[in-house]
Amino acid sequence: MPLPSRELDHLYGDHVTGLAGRVAACMADLGWDGVAIHSGSLAKRSRFDDQFWPLRASPPFLHWLPLAEPEALLVVRPPHKPVLLRTVTDNFWERAAPPESRAFEEMFDVVPIRGPADARPYVSGGRVAFVGEDPLRAEAWGISADAACPPALLLSLEALRVTKSDYEIACLAEANRRARAGHEALRTAFAAGEASELDLHLLFLRATAQDDAETPYKNIVALGEHAATLHHVAYGRDAPRRAAESLLVDAGAGCRGYGSDVTRTWVRGDGATASAFAEVVAGLDAAQRRLAGGLRVGRSYEALHDESHREVAAVLRSAGVVVASEEEAVASGVTRAFYPHGLGHSLGLQTHDVGCGLRPPRGENAFLRNTSDVTAGQTVTIEPGIYFIDALLAPLRADPRAAAFVDWRLVDALAPLGGVRIEDDVLVLASGIRNFTRDELPDGGGRAG
Repeated sequence: MPLPSRELDHLYGDHVTGLAGRVAACMADLGWDGVAIHSGSLAKRSRFDDQFWPLRASPPFLHWLPLAEPEALLVVRPPHKPVLLRTVTDNFWERAAPPESRAFEEMFDVVPIRGPADARPYVSGGRVAFVGEDPLRAEAWGISADAACPPALLLSLEALRVTKSDYEIACLAEANRRARAGHEALRTAFAAGEASELDLHLLFLRATAQDDAETPYKNIVALGEHAATLHHVAYGRDAPRRAAESLLVDAGAGCRGYGSDVTRTWVRGDGATASAFAEVVAGLDAAQRRLAGGLRVGRSYEALHDESHREVAAVLRSAGVVVASEEEAVASGVTRAFYPHGLGHSLGLQTHDVGCGLRPPRGENAFLRNTSDVTAGQTVTIEPGIYFIDALLAPLRADPRAAAFVDWRLVDALAPLGGVRIEDDVLVLASGIRNFTRDELPDGGGRAG
């Protein structure tokens, strides 16, 4: 059940109060008297175009305010109440979408301004930093260029986003609940057949009541071999008619700036190929559940990623794709040809959120975005995958030792179905986990009908 708006608003008040205290401590440690956080500016689609992209407000701003409004400035100067400067314009061509809630009006002194010059009384005096997507804007707002986006302060603010408040947890749970309607609609439509990727993408938007620009990221809707492109967003217009067909959907929904990131994979058809692919899906779904259950405070996320390769090896072996032992499949690099990406990433105000990649991964894990030691309050994705990507499988075919570990006939039969990915959004608790996605979509994939 969705959390009533009034309860979210109450949690929001506690969130802002707690955030104010933590930011004040960061500033004091680094010798700043204040910080001015910019929401962002409208950007043209290209230098040759007179149209603008819809604004995605900067995450440091969204951490305080669920407000996608250009040219707003939040000035935080402890111990005073934070001031929100909102730029008033006479633009009759476009207008920012209204926020989901106006609870922020009680938490800040809200001051309308006509432009950056009006902000100077609020940022003058003392040592005030500017945080925004474009550091060159600092001087326009009355802040010296050398105080624009100071690295130590940015790192401190990003670290504050790792541990989620009760308000953020509620928003992430609601974002998963909203995504459920889209995934269930696509599963039903896929089982019925006669739907193109574009049809399914539009259906997801309609079922989740969001515009394309409002989604946390561009929906990945991939039928068949298109699932072998990890970020497939060039939607096909034709509905395929094949004996065996797969659908991979990686799509989420938003709530007050926070987004869900959910992937499911289904197959339809009754022949041997569809059955073999369904076995891979079921095996990966079970492995994904085990990996999510392996999240615990103090564990290295990279170690869990290593465990995911052993899980993938077991799935490939059980399905008959790999004929070597699980140890051989991992040690020889076979699993990395079928599973090239990282196990997951931090999640919050950005789909690939910050604060959990403070050190580089080992060379063989080049695409792993999370290298943290797991702490309570983190929200991460767990998303192992198995794909049939020609460019990655070609070196295996050419290597006599590695090639002997793979049943290439089965690979060639499954390749037209592209691949499998199962992804959940998971909150780490002091003891155990809370799986936002499984609360809403218990099945990770499998037969569509």
